[in-house]
Formats: sequence, structure tokens, C-alpha cells
Amino acid sequence: MTRFLFILLLLPFIALIASCSTPSIPPSSVSEEQQEKPQLVLKQTSFADLPGWDRDNLQTFSSAFRRSCERINRAAPDKKFGALDAAGNHSKWQAPCARFLALNNPDNRTLHQFFEQNFAPHAVYANDDPIGLFTGYYEASLKGSRTKSPLYNTPLYARADDLVMVQLGEFRDELKGQRIAGRVVGGNLKPYETRTQIVNGDWPHNDKVLVWVDSPVDAFFVQIQGSGIVEMNDGTTMRIGYAGQNGHPYYAIGRELIKRGALTKENVSMQSIRAWLENNPDQAAEIMNTNESYVFFKELEGAGPIGGEGIALTAGRSLAIDRSLLSYGMPVWTDIEAPLPNAPRLQRLMVTQDTGGAIRGPVRGDVFWGYGETAERLAGPMKSQGRYWILLPK
Repeated sequence: MTRFLFILLLLPFIALIASCSTPSIPPSSVSEEQQEKPQLVLKQTSFADLPGWDRDNLQTFSSAFRRSCERINRAAPDKKFGALDAAGNHSKWQAPCARFLALNNPDNRTLHQFFEQNFAPHAVYANDDPIGLFTGYYEASLKGSRTKSPLYNTPLYARADDLVMVQLGEFRDELKGQRIAGRVVGGNLKPYETRTQIVNGDWPHNDKVLVWVDSPVDAFFVQIQGSGIVEMNDGTTMRIGYAGQNGHPYYAIGRELIKRGALTKENVSMQSIRAWLENNPDQAAEIMNTNESYVFFKELEGAGPIGGEGIALTAGRSLAIDRSLLSYGMPVWTDIEAPLPNAPRLQRLMVTQDTGGAIRGPVRGDVFWGYGETAERLAGPMKSQGRYWILLPK
């Protein structure tokens, strides 16, 4: 969610995975370490090679892709379709999107035929390896108030006017998907305050509180997820979504807890991290502040949450990817281990609609599971091996 969500998403242990650079960088312009990072490789295949293709009910996918197509068809035709060179320009996508939007309440068979006639699947590899890590995220649930009280005393801040976020890809193609943020001081962009400074009130915008919540742990986790629904003390609800980030790199507190011996690689998960923080309140703030990244929020109206593509996400059908390597709005066929034991594999069509600070690499994805207890139960433990195929217009 832009969950740089932007963001966002996202089991904290995943910063253990090495990040990847875009394959468009010439070898001479990168360091030796960068040259060793895996490159995204595409290999065209056929729909017959997609495991479970015939069994997926694409009617539950249709609304997610429709949102992406509506955005795609508003773009300038000659505009590049994101970071992936093979995706071409928007003009390449606008004809199939127009045909898709013209479908009148199509049944499952018609939808399968549409994609088979208009798209070609391409297996995605990291160098020669098609297998990667897939995690999950969800829309968090919090309790809050518009006014501070002894119960509701943890602020979630709105974005301040002096926060400047820079999309580096707008200046250099090899930096697509990367960004920095800060504050302009004396004509120069300087680093913004860290999480520690912001939560301690050591910054100039303590009056920019969007909502007060009853748990610093919940406040931390909604920043990892990038969006949430706040159950207000007056009986109403407030949907909040990503509005910006302080520019400091995301650091996985799961990794920190492993380093300190509090958790292990085998038992680290969203649930185990939350339990540790709640059971160790005297150390929780210090552990959370090892992640210097801080996310700002805004109140959302209508459907949501909103992903990095700028459109509402769809539970089980929206996928967060590495924005420096792949493009928003692409149909993606997945074959992923289920997040829970004895459940069927995730063999389904999804669409790339989000990104996140911990989502790095050619074969790397974060599945959006929606809102509520079931979504949290699926997202929390998800550390699944899997692969995917992107569908490109013929």
C-alpha cells in the first residue's frame, strides 16, 4: 500500500532477503556487489503450462483487473508501462484493456478465453531460478479516538507539508522504483526525523495527529501493513491509508529479535513478534525504534485500502511486487504454497497493484488478504515458496 506501501507490506523477517537492482543498469555503472544480485529473466510459455489455470474462478478476479484497466486507459499511450521494458508502452495495454472493459458480465469460461486470446504468459526467473519468497499482508484493525485521553494516547500522524518525497526514477531510469524523502533546508534536501524522534515528539509537527489509538504495538503494525480500519470510541469507523514515509530505510524488527535471541528464524512471524512486544512492554519501544522508518496516514473515503497503483486493493487478488523490476497493472499467475498447513496451493490469477519496502527481487511477492481476523491469520505466518508468470499482451 504504498505501503511504500508504498510500502508496506510484510513480515518483518523478510529484510533478511537480499534486495535486487533493476536489470536495466549497465554492468559498468554498478558495484561488484550489485552485479552479483539476480536479474529478472522472462521465458515465454503457454497457458497449458500454468498449474491449475482451468480451475480458477476468474469472476472473483475480474473487478481487480477492471480497476487497473480503468487506470491504464487514462494514461498517455506513449508513456512507458512501468519499470519492465518487456511491458512496452501503455498503448500496448490499452487495446486489450478496452476489450476487457467492454465485456458485459462475462462468465468464467468467457474470461478464460479472453486472457488466452489477448495475453501470453511469461515465466519469471531470478537468473535461472523460478522459485522465490511470498509473504502476506492485510488491512489492520485498531481502536481509536479523535481526541487524546488516558486510553487513547498513541498518535498516528498525518503527513506534514514539509515532507518532500522524491521518486528517483523520474531523474534516472536505472533508479526506477527507488525513492528518498526529507525536508528542504537552505535549498538542500536534508534527512527527515527518525521514528525515535517522531514518537518521542522531537519534531516540529506534534499537532499533526490524525487519530489517537490505544496501543503503540497496533500503531507500529499498521505502519508495516500500510492501511487499517480504526474502530472509533464514538461507534464510527475510520479507514486510514498510507500518505507518506520519512525516508529512512525499513529495518525488520523480526531480524532484531532473532539477533538478540528472543525469537528464531523458525518461529518468527507477525503473531510471534506481536506477542513478544506485548509481553515485554519495557523493551518494546526500543525494539520498534530499531526500525527508523515511519509512515504517515490519511483518512480514506470509499473502497480501500489503496495500493501503490493508486487504486483499491482486492483481497486474494492484489499482489505487491518489486516496483523497480515489475510494473503495476499486470495480470500474474501464481503457484504458491498455502500459508496454512493442509490447504491448497495458491494457484490463481492476481494483478500487480502494490509494492512495499521489504519486497525486493525478481521472484518476490506479498499477497493482500483483506481485512479481519481471517486475513490476519492468513497473512501473519505466510513465508511460502512459489513462482509466478506475468501475462503480457500479444
